[in-house]
Amino acid sequence: MAQDIRRRNNVTTQGVSSGRTVLFAHGFGSDQLSWRHVAQDVARDHQVVLFDYVGCGHSDAQAWSPERYHTLAGHVQDLLDVCDALDLSRVTLVGHAIGGMIGLLASLRRPELFSQLVMVGPSPRYLNDRPGYHGGFEREDVISLLNLMERNAGAWAESIVPMALGEHASHQAGEDMACSLCAADPAISRHFAERVLLTDHRAELSRVSVPSVILQSAHDVLTPPDVGRYMHEHMPGSTLQMLPDGGHCPQLSHPQATIAAIRDHLPVH
Repeated sequence: MAQDIRRRNNVTTQGVSSGRTVLFAHGFGSDQLSWRHVAQDVARDHQVVLFDYVGCGHSDAQAWSPERYHTLAGHVQDLLDVCDALDLSRVTLVGHAIGGMIGLLASLRRPELFSQLVMVGPSPRYLNDRPGYHGGFEREDVISLLNLMERNAGAWAESIVPMALGEHASHQAGEDMACSLCAADPAISRHFAERVLLTDHRAELSRVSVPSVILQSAHDVLTPPDVGRYMHEHMPGSTLQMLPDGGHCPQLSHPQATIAAIRDHLPVH
């Protein structure tokens, strides 16, 4: 069973086996390779675990079904399965965007598994909910993006990559992200995107008991700074750190600054 889960989620490990474990969770439209710069550095003195959500990267696409992944609960269970398959405990989860939120939801079910959550650009709700909440998107804009994603993956990538990376990202980072967006099955991607962009997990924030860090890019147009501040205000005991550079994917556009910010919060051996 453990081998099946490793294969299903393309689990890879690296680093110091005797060190504290850091589990990296990628965001929508990417895979574990989005963490490669950060993971390589963290692996110098930690055990690093990476995986792909089903339907992303080199996961087993045959394991995907609309019933299992009708909500984010299917991905939450996958993350917990990975932890159990590797017999992990007291893990520091570093999650990007929806990867951070999936980690947050997993911590509500199994808080003993996690020593800490470090979330890079997370959002509990991407839609605006006026007058009190600025999530960044209007519903009609999201529907247009979803339709474009399924109809023309190339055009979708061309529109979203500059928004995600910001104007100072390298050409290689843009190409890598565009390739990842276009490689996934369009129907699965749209299904996952709907669960990311149209759901609301704000009610869960106050229930988080695991120490949490929110790393919020100051120039993130997909997850505006207001979202980071909202999460911090509604998560007791959380820490908010603003990243002055980078957009929605600072681990790709500004990896060294992102490494430094994450290392500020990793547990000391």
